[in-house]
Amino acid sequence: MASSSLSSPPLFRLFYIISIFLLIAPLPSLTGPVATEFIYPNFNASYIHFVDSDGVFLSSSAFSAALHNPGPPSRYYLVVLHAPSGTVVWTANPATPLPSSASLVLTANGLSLVQPDGSSAWSTPRLSAPAVALQLLPSGELRLLDAANASLWSSFNFPTDTLLPNQLLPVSAFLSSAVSDSNPSPGDYRLLVTPSDAVLQWTPTSQVYWSLASDLLSVKDSNLQVAYLSVNATGLHLFAGDRKTAVFVLIFPPPPSSFPNEFHIAKLDSAGRLRIRSFSPNRSLSAAVFDTDFLAPRSDCDLPSFCGLLGLCTPAANSSNCGCAPSFGASSPAGCSPADGSIMANSSCRDDHVGAGGMPFPSYMSLGSRIGYFGTKFSSPTTSGANLSACRDLCSGNCSCVGFFYKNSSKSCFLFNNQIGSLFAVNTASGEAPPAGYIKIFDAPPPSDSSSSARFIIVFLPTAATILLAISISVICFALWRRNKGMMRTKSITSGLRRSMTAEFSDHEAEKEEEIWIPGLPTRYTYAELEVATNNFATHIGTGGFGSVYKGQLPDKSLVAVKRINAVSNQHGRKEFYTEIAVIGNIHHVNLVRLRGFCAQGPKRLLVYEYMDRGSLDRALFGRGPALEWRERVDIAVGAARGLAYLHAGCDHRIIHCDVKPENILLHGRDLVKIADFGLAKLMSPEQSGFFTTMRGTRGYLAPEWLTNSAISDKTDVYSFGMVLLEIVRGRKNRAENSEPVWSGSTGSSGRPRPAPYFPMLALEMHERGTYEQLADPRLEGRVSAPEVERMVKVALCCLHEEPASRASMTAVAAMLQGTMAVGEPRLESLDYLRLYGRGSRDPKVRGLATSSGSSMSPLLSYVSSQEVSGPR
Repeated sequence: MASSSLSSPPLFRLFYIISIFLLIAPLPSLTGPVATEFIYPNFNASYIHFVDSDGVFLSSSAFSAALHNPGPPSRYYLVVLHAPSGTVVWTANPATPLPSSASLVLTANGLSLVQPDGSSAWSTPRLSAPAVALQLLPSGELRLLDAANASLWSSFNFPTDTLLPNQLLPVSAFLSSAVSDSNPSPGDYRLLVTPSDAVLQWTPTSQVYWSLASDLLSVKDSNLQVAYLSVNATGLHLFAGDRKTAVFVLIFPPPPSSFPNEFHIAKLDSAGRLRIRSFSPNRSLSAAVFDTDFLAPRSDCDLPSFCGLLGLCTPAANSSNCGCAPSFGASSPAGCSPADGSIMANSSCRDDHVGAGGMPFPSYMSLGSRIGYFGTKFSSPTTSGANLSACRDLCSGNCSCVGFFYKNSSKSCFLFNNQIGSLFAVNTASGEAPPAGYIKIFDAPPPSDSSSSARFIIVFLPTAATILLAISISVICFALWRRNKGMMRTKSITSGLRRSMTAEFSDHEAEKEEEIWIPGLPTRYTYAELEVATNNFATHIGTGGFGSVYKGQLPDKSLVAVKRINAVSNQHGRKEFYTEIAVIGNIHHVNLVRLRGFCAQGPKRLLVYEYMDRGSLDRALFGRGPALEWRERVDIAVGAARGLAYLHAGCDHRIIHCDVKPENILLHGRDLVKIADFGLAKLMSPEQSGFFTTMRGTRGYLAPEWLTNSAISDKTDVYSFGMVLLEIVRGRKNRAENSEPVWSGSTGSSGRPRPAPYFPMLALEMHERGTYEQLADPRLEGRVSAPEVERMVKVALCCLHEEPASRASMTAVAAMLQGTMAVGEPRLESLDYLRLYGRGSRDPKVRGLATSSGSSMSPLLSYVSSQEVSGPR
């Protein structure tokens, strides 16, 4: 049957009726070889029905579609095979193997794989029109067709580990390696197309270890932006958006003259290598295999984990040898570890444990000379111009940093997070020495004294047994007494108590309640799934106003931040909770942290967010690492302002954050700034959120209206953002802590240094004098833009006006910070209260004076104690 037959409606209907008749015939009619390139809706069959054809149910030219078992144990996948060689070129369900009794189902709604119990294991996305056929093209493309013979879905749009001729891999798409030849689950490597290149990445760290543009065999043809990657008989191509103009080309060697009809595929193998393989249909079946025409990277030692973690790879003539660096031992497929028993750092440690009582301050073990690391070849230095000590301190101050490399000739510092792969030995005759490597370690625990332990047990065990027996008897007696007392009280239980018991029973039954379907609801996880994802909440990465945050990894290996919220009202209905989660989950903006899913299981409420690898702004701004450069501070301010402006005016449901502070501004990579916790105010009950009566926020960022029982509006967030903006300029908290340094050159009448003044008051005074540069972080040593400092200070003061109506909107704030709107002049009469706060923050007399004065701002707002802040912290 040719594909053109679909264009004739009468003939198509005839074939459609015949196919339906065949599908409802007895099952034995489905067995045996299949030689068609179409199947039609109401198709339902399993591997058992095609056992005679080894699972093949569609064939077209050199390709077949089949229910395929790559090897023991019995695990089946929907695949497209290159029939002559038996090579799998596409897999529908790589992470979800099925038993042989699972069904392949084709309906008008699409193609799906169904477990024996009826649950769906895999399916095509929602289609734009009913499907009338599934077709396997001679190119190896599997696609669903509509009544007009147009493609509704294509396997080419969902590649796995192989790129076929005529298949385009667009920017941001990637091939993912399999775990092994018999296990197609996604492995640790991927080939990613970027706007300027095609690169191989080690997924645990996103570290690049090969790029097409840097390969010696590649040639650059144009300066256009890359849009697609393609492979054909001539080579590997990076095309521009017109799909014709080549940006980079990697040319293959010409085929032998006896095999002129070769075609090529690009395959990312389980070891992390990109292989360009060729096959000629003119060869005998005994030689029906692919030949490798191109391999990247070429050396074993350029692979991220060829010798395991911290294993040392030494290139040899025909292969490579694995060992361990000096001071390291226990070489195995898993890698090497310190020979002295020291504990290597890992990304599960906590920042606040480093150097504190919970964990000793880290030390570093040298990897020795002439030892290189693939990561330094394709990475930009974390910093340049710093000395070795500064590089070490940066790693010590970064919990996820497990080691660093330092190049003395260029003063370059490379930090590596989460884990370090294989190392390689550098040929001493190769020229310049590689960067020196150091691994973060902690001292090994002291060995136990077995003889002392034995003596201790002999003495302690009888005593402990006696004490435990006495405690057990006491507990039993107390329980009997309580039981008798409880029986007497049961007769006098009030109706109110009965209602409480009923409510408690209802809460318990909530977990068993039938699911509520809400349009747009994000992914729902069970509590058990999130326990596994977070390793039983082992890695604590932060504490916010609404709960604790833990690092996790989902089954697809993506990192997430899981927040256990702890202040949701018991009266907050399940449907209301789900509706608000749907609203939050569907708010998408580049400067807002994305909600990936949630858990609502009984009283448990957890939110699953995308993971931000640099943590919160307060760590970068106030931490002990290098000071944020001025340009990055400006970008952070603009990004945060855009995110808040979107919440206030850009989305369908206006959201007031209510807790804007550096801890809720997260950083990722080099340039991503995102607002976190922006939807949690919606999850609180009215008593907890206190939109009109009860104060909720963080000391130092509270707007005046919280204290005067005035209505809370989006201008409340504007005030808090103004406080944050001043902290970005100065690089320290606005309100001086006891541990903070004194104000330089400032002394009191007693000759003692005075504490640093309240910074918003200082900013107001400097604004009146027109001396803005003195307000910038002194750690920057003048590396600031004077006009931008003035702009940020003026914008901050415009945000801090005492009357909410006189504050700028967040949309205007973002525009002023970007320079697309003229900066307004702060109203001094609306900022005088900052002087009152600054001068009276530590003077009870001034506090009393303020209370008795006619000012509407009786308490000193920025110095309200934490006990006075009634909201959930």
